[in-house]
Amino acid sequence: MKSGVSIDDVLAEVALMVRPQFGKGRPADYIPQLAGIDPHKFGMAVCTFSGGEHVIGDADEAFSAQSITKLFALGLALNQIGDEVWTRVGKEPSGTPFNFLSQLEYEHGVPRNPFINAGALAITDILLDTVKAPELLVRDFIGMLSGSRLEIDEAVAQSEIDTAHKNRAIANLMRGAGTITHAVEAVIAAYCRQCAITLSCRQLARAALPLAADGFSPVAEETIFPSRLTRRLNALLLTCGTYDSVGSFAYRVGLPAKSGVGGGILAVVPGQATIAVWSPELDKFGSSVVGTAALEYFSQLTNCSVL
Repeated sequence: MKSGVSIDDVLAEVALMVRPQFGKGRPADYIPQLAGIDPHKFGMAVCTFSGGEHVIGDADEAFSAQSITKLFALGLALNQIGDEVWTRVGKEPSGTPFNFLSQLEYEHGVPRNPFINAGALAITDILLDTVKAPELLVRDFIGMLSGSRLEIDEAVAQSEIDTAHKNRAIANLMRGAGTITHAVEAVIAAYCRQCAITLSCRQLARAALPLAADGFSPVAEETIFPSRLTRRLNALLLTCGTYDSVGSFAYRVGLPAKSGVGGGILAVVPGQATIAVWSPELDKFGSSVVGTAALEYFSQLTNCSVL
């Protein structure tokens, strides 16, 4: 980022710049418990490796993390079994929606990457090899990295379990192909409950700091990921983290990032900081309209793009 730039001033300017973007999307109404969220919520947090925390708006209000949790589940799986993960899931951009079924069938039940739903279900299955409740493992991992005690919103979880028809089809296809080995309902329940973890922008930015600090967590005061793994996770975020809009997102923002249909987006400035933004209205790809614009403006104002 530009030296001498006041992050607080930048956040204040970004908050003004994004105002025209409100009303251009809509919350994730296919998950009933998320449909009623105030669409005008907006929060943003920046955490630096040196310990600085800068927030604006609703940055301390908890929201549904949803697919952002896939990043932390993947980190746990890679720490657990290493590159064996890649025998079950690929590393390529999908170019298709996050719950697309036809591509998975065409490619014999092997998901393109761990951030689409099929890939995340495969990661859940891997974690089920060693723990009975992987969603609690993921929750506590994020909590440890953020220095917080996090919760699972059981109403959101049940809402997702009740409406997970497409994910059940995906899981059954992968079970038939041998990509997942546990009972489909166990995988679905764990995955939906993982997605229902709630946290704030400040907590999310804190939790992701190892990705900006060569694997070291200033919050936990320990190395979480080897530096090689940190680089690879950031590469996957850059190429796969925002589904089939990843090219457009890289063009506009230029940072490794992971979005979620709860309206949150996490972005990483390697070697410097993490940025978390939340606003519930989504574009057609499932990413926050206001959040994407906020990150684009922040990147422009601070010259922090990695591209």
